[in-house]
Amino acid sequence: MDFPFLWDTLLQLLPGIPLTLQLTFYSIVMGFCLALLLAFARLSPYRWLSEPARCYVFCFRGTPLLVQLFLIYYGLGQFESVRHSFLWPILREPYGCALLSLSLCTAAYGSEILRGGLLAVPHGAIEAARACGMSRLLMVRRIIFPIAIRQALPAYGNELISMVQSTSLCSIITLMDITGIAAQIISDTYRALEVFLVTGLIYLLINLVISRLVMLVEYRLTPHLRAPVTRTVKKPLGEVH
Repeated sequence: MDFPFLWDTLLQLLPGIPLTLQLTFYSIVMGFCLALLLAFARLSPYRWLSEPARCYVFCFRGTPLLVQLFLIYYGLGQFESVRHSFLWPILREPYGCALLSLSLCTAAYGSEILRGGLLAVPHGAIEAARACGMSRLLMVRRIIFPIAIRQALPAYGNELISMVQSTSLCSIITLMDITGIAAQIISDTYRALEVFLVTGLIYLLINLVISRLVMLVEYRLTPHLRAPVTRTVKKPLGEVH
Protein backbone atom coordinates (compact mmCIF):
# COMPACT_ATOMS: atom_id res chain seq x y z
CA MET A 1 0.00 0.00 0.00
CA ASP A 2 1.47 3.33 -1.12
CA PHE A 3 0.63 5.71 1.75
CA PRO A 4 2.03 8.85 0.06
CA PHE A 5 -0.26 8.11 -2.91
CA LEU A 6 -3.22 7.61 -0.55
CA TRP A 7 -2.54 10.97 1.08
CA ASP A 8 -2.21 12.68 -2.29
CA THR A 9 -5.46 11.07 -3.42
CA LEU A 10 -7.21 12.32 -0.30
CA LEU A 11 -6.08 15.87 -0.99
CA GLN A 12 -7.36 15.62 -4.55
CA LEU A 13 -10.75 14.26 -3.42
CA LEU A 14 -11.38 16.95 -0.79
CA PRO A 15 -12.60 19.57 -3.32
CA GLY A 16 -15.43 17.21 -4.28
CA ILE A 17 -16.88 17.09 -0.76
CA PRO A 18 -18.72 20.47 -0.93
CA LEU A 19 -20.58 19.44 -4.09
CA THR A 20 -21.57 16.11 -2.54
CA LEU A 21 -22.84 17.81 0.62
CA GLN A 22 -24.60 20.49 -1.40
CA LEU A 23 -26.45 17.94 -3.52
CA THR A 24 -27.41 16.00 -0.41
CA PHE A 25 -28.63 19.03 1.52
CA TYR A 26 -30.73 20.63 -1.21
CA SER A 27 -32.23 17.35 -2.36
CA ILE A 28 -33.18 16.43 1.21
CA VAL A 29 -34.79 19.84 1.83
CA MET A 30 -36.74 19.81 -1.43
CA GLY A 31 -37.57 16.15 -1.08
CA PHE A 32 -38.82 16.57 2.49
CA CYS A 33 -41.23 19.33 1.48
CA LEU A 34 -42.60 17.21 -1.36
CA ALA A 35 -42.66 14.08 0.83
CA LEU A 36 -44.77 15.86 3.42
CA LEU A 37 -47.33 16.83 0.81
CA LEU A 38 -47.33 13.30 -0.59
CA ALA A 39 -47.78 11.79 2.88
CA PHE A 40 -50.84 13.95 3.60
CA ALA A 41 -52.17 13.16 0.13
CA ARG A 42 -51.75 9.42 0.73
CA LEU A 43 -53.74 9.73 3.97
CA SER A 44 -56.46 11.81 2.35
CA PRO A 45 -59.92 10.22 2.12
CA TYR A 46 -60.31 11.69 -1.37
CA ARG A 47 -59.20 9.32 -4.11
CA TRP A 48 -58.32 12.15 -6.49
CA LEU A 49 -55.57 13.06 -4.00
CA SER A 50 -54.50 9.67 -2.69
CA GLU A 51 -54.33 7.75 -5.98
CA PRO A 52 -51.93 10.12 -7.84
CA ALA A 53 -49.70 10.18 -4.75
CA ARG A 54 -49.79 6.38 -4.59
CA CYS A 55 -48.87 6.14 -8.27
CA TYR A 56 -45.99 8.60 -7.83
CA VAL A 57 -44.56 6.64 -4.90
CA PHE A 58 -44.92 3.34 -6.74
CA CYS A 59 -43.13 4.62 -9.86
CA PHE A 60 -40.20 6.26 -8.12
CA ARG A 61 -39.70 3.50 -5.56
CA GLY A 62 -40.02 0.80 -8.20
CA THR A 63 -37.42 2.14 -10.64
CA PRO A 64 -33.65 2.61 -10.10
CA LEU A 65 -32.38 6.10 -9.36
CA LEU A 66 -29.86 5.75 -12.18
CA VAL A 67 -32.66 5.21 -14.71
CA GLN A 68 -34.54 8.22 -13.36
CA LEU A 69 -31.37 10.30 -13.64
CA PHE A 70 -30.86 9.27 -17.27
CA LEU A 71 -34.51 9.96 -18.14
CA ILE A 72 -34.29 13.48 -16.75
CA TYR A 73 -30.80 14.28 -18.08
CA TYR A 74 -31.07 12.71 -21.52
CA GLY A 75 -34.82 12.40 -22.01
CA LEU A 76 -36.44 15.73 -21.13
CA GLY A 77 -34.24 17.70 -23.50
CA GLN A 78 -35.78 15.83 -26.46
CA PHE A 79 -39.14 17.58 -25.95
CA GLU A 80 -39.41 20.97 -27.61
CA SER A 81 -41.95 22.15 -25.03
CA VAL A 82 -39.39 21.55 -22.28
CA ARG A 83 -36.64 23.37 -24.18
CA HIS A 84 -38.90 26.43 -24.49
CA SER A 85 -40.17 26.34 -20.91
CA PHE A 86 -38.92 28.26 -17.89
CA LEU A 87 -37.40 25.02 -16.55
CA TRP A 88 -34.91 24.68 -19.39
CA PRO A 89 -32.18 26.87 -17.80
CA ILE A 90 -32.21 24.35 -14.92
CA LEU A 91 -32.68 21.14 -16.89
CA ARG A 92 -29.97 21.88 -19.44
CA GLU A 93 -27.33 21.80 -16.70
CA PRO A 94 -26.14 18.51 -15.14
CA TYR A 95 -26.42 19.99 -11.64
CA GLY A 96 -30.10 20.87 -12.08
CA CYS A 97 -30.93 17.44 -13.48
CA ALA A 98 -29.07 15.70 -10.66
CA LEU A 99 -30.77 17.81 -8.01
CA LEU A 100 -34.20 17.22 -9.52
CA SER A 101 -33.77 13.45 -9.80
CA LEU A 102 -32.41 13.13 -6.26
CA SER A 103 -35.23 15.27 -4.84
CA LEU A 104 -37.98 13.35 -6.63
CA CYS A 105 -36.52 10.01 -5.57
CA THR A 106 -36.05 10.86 -1.91
CA ALA A 107 -39.55 12.38 -1.81
CA ALA A 108 -41.05 9.01 -2.71
CA TYR A 109 -39.18 7.16 0.03
CA GLY A 110 -39.59 9.98 2.53
CA SER A 111 -43.33 10.14 2.01
CA GLU A 112 -43.71 6.53 3.11
CA ILE A 113 -41.56 7.20 6.17
CA LEU A 114 -43.60 10.25 7.11
CA ARG A 115 -46.86 8.44 6.43
CA GLY A 116 -45.80 5.72 8.85
CA GLY A 117 -44.97 8.39 11.43
CA LEU A 118 -48.36 10.05 10.97
CA LEU A 119 -50.16 6.73 11.33
CA ALA A 120 -48.22 6.07 14.54
CA VAL A 121 -49.68 9.15 16.27
CA PRO A 122 -51.91 7.87 19.12
CA HIS A 123 -55.60 8.42 18.48
CA GLY A 124 -56.02 9.49 22.08
CA ALA A 125 -53.67 12.45 21.57
CA ILE A 126 -55.77 13.62 18.62
CA GLU A 127 -58.99 13.26 20.60
CA ALA A 128 -57.47 15.19 23.51
CA ALA A 129 -56.44 18.01 21.16
CA ARG A 130 -59.96 18.17 19.77
CA ALA A 131 -61.38 18.22 23.27
CA CYS A 132 -59.18 21.22 24.07
CA GLY A 133 -60.74 23.08 21.15
CA MET A 134 -57.67 23.12 18.90
CA SER A 135 -58.20 23.91 15.25
CA ARG A 136 -57.06 21.35 12.71
CA LEU A 137 -54.02 23.41 11.71
CA LEU A 138 -53.00 23.99 15.32
CA MET A 139 -53.49 20.31 16.12
CA VAL A 140 -51.23 19.32 13.23
CA ARG A 141 -48.56 21.83 14.24
CA ARG A 142 -48.48 21.11 17.98
CA ILE A 143 -49.61 17.50 18.33
CA ILE A 144 -49.57 15.42 15.16
CA PHE A 145 -46.45 16.73 13.42
CA PRO A 146 -44.06 16.66 16.44
CA ILE A 147 -45.10 13.11 17.37
CA ALA A 148 -44.87 11.93 13.76
CA ILE A 149 -41.39 13.41 13.37
CA ARG A 150 -40.18 11.62 16.51
CA GLN A 151 -41.55 8.34 15.20
CA ALA A 152 -40.13 8.78 11.68
CA LEU A 153 -36.72 10.22 12.59
CA PRO A 154 -34.73 6.93 12.84
CA ALA A 155 -35.97 5.74 9.45
CA TYR A 156 -35.46 9.18 7.92
CA GLY A 157 -31.89 9.12 9.20
CA ASN A 158 -31.32 6.03 7.08
CA GLU A 159 -32.72 7.93 4.11
CA LEU A 160 -30.23 10.76 4.71
CA ILE A 161 -27.36 8.29 4.62
CA SER A 162 -28.79 6.66 1.51
CA MET A 163 -28.94 10.04 -0.25
CA VAL A 164 -25.26 10.71 0.50
CA GLN A 165 -24.46 7.42 -1.20
CA SER A 166 -26.83 8.15 -4.09
CA THR A 167 -24.99 11.36 -4.98
CA SER A 168 -22.16 9.18 -6.30
CA LEU A 169 -24.38 8.38 -9.31
CA CYS A 170 -24.27 12.03 -10.36
CA SER A 171 -20.67 11.60 -11.47
CA ILE A 172 -22.03 9.71 -14.49
CA ILE A 173 -23.49 12.95 -15.86
CA THR A 174 -20.12 14.77 -15.58
CA LEU A 175 -20.54 16.25 -12.10
CA MET A 176 -17.20 16.35 -10.31
CA ASP A 177 -18.24 15.24 -6.85
CA ILE A 178 -16.16 12.84 -4.77
CA THR A 179 -16.84 9.90 -7.07
CA GLY A 180 -16.35 12.01 -10.19
CA ILE A 181 -12.91 13.14 -9.08
CA ALA A 182 -12.07 9.57 -8.07
CA ALA A 183 -12.97 8.32 -11.55
CA GLN A 184 -10.75 10.98 -13.07
CA ILE A 185 -7.83 9.98 -10.84
CA ILE A 186 -8.29 6.32 -11.77
CA SER A 187 -8.28 7.14 -15.48
CA ASP A 188 -4.95 8.90 -15.00
CA THR A 189 -3.23 6.44 -12.64
CA TYR A 190 -5.04 3.09 -13.19
CA ARG A 191 -4.89 2.51 -9.41
CA ALA A 192 -8.52 1.77 -8.63
CA LEU A 193 -7.99 -0.03 -5.33
CA GLU A 194 -6.25 2.81 -3.51
CA VAL A 195 -8.50 5.52 -4.96
CA PHE A 196 -11.74 3.75 -4.16
CA LEU A 197 -10.43 2.91 -0.69
CA VAL A 198 -9.94 6.59 0.09
CA THR A 199 -13.27 7.45 -1.56
CA GLY A 200 -15.12 4.93 0.56
CA LEU A 201 -13.43 6.26 3.69
CA ILE A 202 -14.61 9.80 2.93
CA TYR A 203 -18.21 8.64 2.44
CA LEU A 204 -17.93 6.62 5.64
CA LEU A 205 -16.83 9.65 7.64
CA ILE A 206 -19.60 11.83 6.19
CA ASN A 207 -22.24 9.24 7.06
CA LEU A 208 -20.73 8.84 10.52
CA VAL A 209 -21.24 12.55 11.18
CA ILE A 210 -24.80 12.44 9.82
CA SER A 211 -25.72 9.41 11.91
CA ARG A 212 -24.37 11.08 15.06
CA LEU A 213 -26.34 14.24 14.33
CA VAL A 214 -29.52 12.21 13.84
CA MET A 215 -28.88 10.39 17.11
CA LEU A 216 -28.41 13.75 18.87
CA VAL A 217 -31.67 15.13 17.48
CA GLU A 218 -33.46 11.91 18.42
CA TYR A 219 -32.03 12.17 21.94
CA ARG A 220 -33.29 15.74 22.28
CA LEU A 221 -36.76 14.89 20.99
CA THR A 222 -37.33 11.89 23.27
CA PRO A 223 -36.64 13.01 26.86
CA HIS A 224 -39.82 11.23 28.00
CA LEU A 225 -38.37 7.84 27.00
CA ARG A 226 -35.40 8.11 29.34
CA ALA A 227 -35.65 6.99 32.95
CA PRO A 228 -35.53 9.91 35.40
CA VAL A 229 -32.39 10.27 37.46
CA THR A 230 -33.02 9.37 41.10
CA ARG A 231 -30.91 11.04 43.73
CA THR A 232 -30.33 9.48 47.10
CA VAL A 233 -30.23 11.84 50.05
CA LYS A 234 -27.83 10.87 52.81
CA LYS A 235 -29.22 11.28 56.28
CA PRO A 236 -27.05 12.84 58.98
CA LEU A 237 -25.40 10.48 61.44
CA GLY A 238 -27.31 10.00 64.65
CA GLU A 239 -30.70 10.74 63.13
CA VAL A 240 -33.44 8.65 64.70
CA HIS A 241 -35.21 6.42 62.17
